[in-house]
Amino acid sequence: MDRLARMHSAEHVLTAVMRQMFDSPRNLEMHLGESKSKCDYSVPRALRPEDMRAIEEFVNAEIRKDHPITVQVLPIEAAQEIYDLEKVPKDATAIRIVHIGDLDATPCRGEHVTHTRKIGCFRIKSYTMKEEGTVRLRFTVED
Repeated sequence: MDRLARMHSAEHVLTAVMRQMFDSPRNLEMHLGESKSKCDYSVPRALRPEDMRAIEEFVNAEIRKDHPITVQVLPIEAAQEIYDLEKVPKDATAIRIVHIGDLDATPCRGEHVTHTRKIGCFRIKSYTMKEEGTVRLRFTVED
């Protein structure tokens, strides 16, 4: 199975969890790789090791729910009413929305697995408070 698709799907679940736990908007910055990935999030306070354990547990609980991952294409006009299109090219006429069950729906062009169980086990490798209010999470997925 494509490891990058697993990482990309994990990023969507992580972002949904960060939104639920810390009211974080979409990630501020991200890099997805086959062996490790990183995402930066706005957070209301400095995060601690116990927060990392809670995030990891929450992400893995959502993965185990085996949410279906589906794609929907919407005209730009319809998508603008529902989604944050800040990262979408200005000349786009249609938007591809990736749905992770009812957990998350986000404009995205990347490849994903078909169900969250195919992601594997999510692991936070490390984290850094880059500045006040911004955390960088480095993560991977394991079989």
